[in-house]
Amino acid sequence: MNYFALSRRFGRSLVSPTLVGAFAVGALLAGGTASARAKTVLTLYSAQHPQVVGMLTKAFTAKTGIPVRVHSGEGPEIANQIVREGKRSPADVVFVENSPELTLLDQLHLLAPVAQATLAVVPATDSAANGDWLGVLERQNVLAWNPKLIRQAALPPHLRDLALPAWRGKIAIAPSDADFLPLVGAMIHAKGKAKTLAWLRGLKRNAKIYQDDESVVAAVNRGSVATGIINNYYWARLRTEMGPARTPSRIAHFAPQDVGNLINVSGAGVLASSKHKDAAQQFLAFLVSTVAQRDLAASTVDYEYPLRPGVAPNPLLDPMASLHPPAIAPVDLGNDRAAAALLQQAGLI
Repeated sequence: MNYFALSRRFGRSLVSPTLVGAFAVGALLAGGTASARAKTVLTLYSAQHPQVVGMLTKAFTAKTGIPVRVHSGEGPEIANQIVREGKRSPADVVFVENSPELTLLDQLHLLAPVAQATLAVVPATDSAANGDWLGVLERQNVLAWNPKLIRQAALPPHLRDLALPAWRGKIAIAPSDADFLPLVGAMIHAKGKAKTLAWLRGLKRNAKIYQDDESVVAAVNRGSVATGIINNYYWARLRTEMGPARTPSRIAHFAPQDVGNLINVSGAGVLASSKHKDAAQQFLAFLVSTVAQRDLAASTVDYEYPLRPGVAPNPLLDPMASLHPPAIAPVDLGNDRAAAALLQQAGLI
């Protein structure tokens, strides 16, 4: 169930109803007393893929001896829960797929500064300007399309075109998926709220609505709809699962610098209320280490671009140089609140 479905079920002041616990226990942490080591158990609030987080926490524990307790949920759900918990939050680290959730926590002063040595590992533009959260991975919005239903030459050059009458019934979207919020935030930044609302109302008229991006790309692939807005990794994962012969769909990019080519940053931060800040900082440093970034690049689940320079992305991904994203930084996307309000106003959630 996605975040907005949960919100409708439990109310807008949502507290996460689901705990997914995952424990990885390894050798004792070097240094310090045995009793102090025994008390160091990190609590990670995660909105990343469970398989990826399981791989990372297991490797981190094997390296440091620090066990990690994982609480999973959708990104907005996780951020909302931390806001409600405030200084009482048991979380030590938060790791989410989209930067607006981290922006929200940062604006409310719920994050601690990331160690400078860790921030220096990845490009400064992919982390918080004030250093309170760390960019770990990135991915791009793309247009999935089915060549049995539409010619590549007929694909729209601009994201805004999909609201035109010619696209009625030809586009699939998942407006209640947390990954759709940053795209709306990018449109607000680029075009303003009034034009973004008009675009969303056009999408409501034109689009077939699905629960999440996985459902969108599956619908495009089986020929239920000609095109669909997704993040790039959903198509790559589908192709891996289905095989090339059973994946007739393709992905396309919009015109260079178009809003539709938005890059989303997956990031992590240490909670200001954490009782294990040293261990939490170690976890962030591990996320951008060469070993972890190479493991992420080799994953057949995640399919995001590693942010550590020198670590090549999965070969199934388009080269980074071919992406041509708009000049929209994570800080420009806001904290999801304005985006969610417009989606509600347009009747999409």
